Amino acid sequence: MKDTLKHRGMRNKLADILIKKGISDQNTLDAIRTIPRHLFMDSSFEGHAYQDKAFPIAADQTISQPYTVAFQTQLLEVKPGQKILEIGTGSGYQTAVLLQLKAKVYTIERQLELFKKTKIFFSKLGYRPKKKIFGDGYKGLPEEAPFDGIVVTAGAPEVPRALMSQLKVGGRLVIPIGTNDQIMTLYIRKSDKEFEKKEFGSFRFVPLLADKN
Repeated sequence: MKDTLKHRGMRNKLADILIKKGISDQNTLDAIRTIPRHLFMDSSFEGHAYQDKAFPIAADQTISQPYTVAFQTQLLEVKPGQKILEIGTGSGYQTAVLLQLKAKVYTIERQLELFKKTKIFFSKLGYRPKKKIFGDGYKGLPEEAPFDGIVVTAGAPEVPRALMSQLKVGGRLVIPIGTNDQIMTLYIRKSDKEFEKKEFGSFRFVPLLADKN
């Protein structure tokens, strides 16, 4: 598949839809306008790539709805050069949005099929995360901590303590919390022991799974 003028026009229309839904961060909108989302999906779904919907990908996972990606990105308030940890690489689309914002992205994926697929895909498209890890997102990445921001792209029954501990003071953790539907939740680290918590309504994600061992 190629990226054509038609695709770019469709991305502009998608960005306009997101603006109407309340996305206001210009950098996030510019990333949505730039990144060829259709390349992150199976070619049979190409006609749906710029609808504001989630779609299936490999390993029984989904590529998140563009609004959800934009909403989580906007909550992170990414600045160029910041260290961002992504839990759940998935299709790699959220990763690409963060890279477009000039973040240093460390991304973890526990599904081996997706890990292998996106590793090849990133290389082909020229996306370069600082690290791409096959492993348990519940544990975060302590050897690279602390992070300016952490984004979780799967629903967690509760916030993993390891992720809280790996956040810088002033850092932001964006995580959907719940079992069936999740509440999009933002934690801002105010000090070593103090976090500010904000909630932003209901979303639906695949579950965040921890390793059994």
